[in-house]
Amino acid sequence: MLLVLCVDLDDDLGRKTGFSTPVIGRDAVEDAAVALATADPEDSDANVIFQGLHIYDDLDERDESVAVAVVTGNDDGDVQANREVGEEVDTVLASLSTAEDVTALVVTDGAQDESVIPIIRSRVPIDGVRRVVVRQAQNLESMYYTFKQVLDDPETRGTVLIPLGILLLIYPLALIGTLLDMPGFFLGTTSALLGLYLISRGLGLGDRLDATVERARRSLYAGRTTLLAYVVAAALLVIGGVSGLDALEAKQASTVGEVGVFVQLAALVFGSIQWFAAAGITTSLGQITDEYIAGTLEWRYLNAPFYVLAMAIVLHAVSAFFLDEVGIAYLAAALTAGTLLGIVSTLTFAVAESRFSEGGRQPDSASR
Repeated sequence: MLLVLCVDLDDDLGRKTGFSTPVIGRDAVEDAAVALATADPEDSDANVIFQGLHIYDDLDERDESVAVAVVTGNDDGDVQANREVGEEVDTVLASLSTAEDVTALVVTDGAQDESVIPIIRSRVPIDGVRRVVVRQAQNLESMYYTFKQVLDDPETRGTVLIPLGILLLIYPLALIGTLLDMPGFFLGTTSALLGLYLISRGLGLGDRLDATVERARRSLYAGRTTLLAYVVAAALLVIGGVSGLDALEAKQASTVGEVGVFVQLAALVFGSIQWFAAAGITTSLGQITDEYIAGTLEWRYLNAPFYVLAMAIVLHAVSAFFLDEVGIAYLAAALTAGTLLGIVSTLTFAVAESRFSEGGRQPDSASR
């Protein structure tokens, strides 16, 4: 059996005539069509129902098994309307007393009503879709719904309208810049904004920024110490950078002639390494704390602060040696101490993890 299904997504039939839907059967559908055409002769949904009757009569004359029905949604929105259409399609299918397989021919008045086709297809196979549009308005209506869909889609709005808006601002900003005798500043600012926007869209920086903000928000509400550790570490990194620059300026002021590249690099490291090391230890301790609270701490994670400390010792000694602050003996002792600290840390926690794992205990359970 072929079911000719006339779709009125915004329920013009029910709102303008008072007909209860779904409307099932040829006579009932004809009465609904006449009532809607009488109530609003300009409503395109009346054409849809009459087209459904025309298809029904044509197939019935060929002695084909056919039925006709009208289903409607509502004017509250696309999601609610689609759901209501799906429920009415279920009602229509349940009313068909036939043992034959049922397929549907969907009749609509344009692109907006055709958005419900996936809902109908999930309930009954669709043999075809017949769009009924007044001939002189077909292109206009298609263009209208195309623009409407573009404006309703947030992704498309951001991709199309924002660059277009920035381009349209160029001329008025150029006029303002001319009046203020700064045309180059305004044009450069506008082009920079457009360029930054296009680059961010191309690289997906907006999505990454949103994901970062969401992770930070979740960490804040979850009471994760990592977030606080990152803030403190950022402050320590800034202090370290300033301290490194101060050490470089002091070295340049105390040196007669040009300062070599290695000496400049050594001065930067010597002035900032202790602050950078503090930042690394802070973040690693914050991560270890969160892992412990979550019950996922492993012994080898405890190596992180010791590795940071070992690298700081080595870099401090090397940079001090290049600056003639220490002798070769101090450098050798620092290199040895840093290496031994890393090795001892690795072996200690590896043995501890192996022993506690064999005993069936985890670090967090051992602490308890």
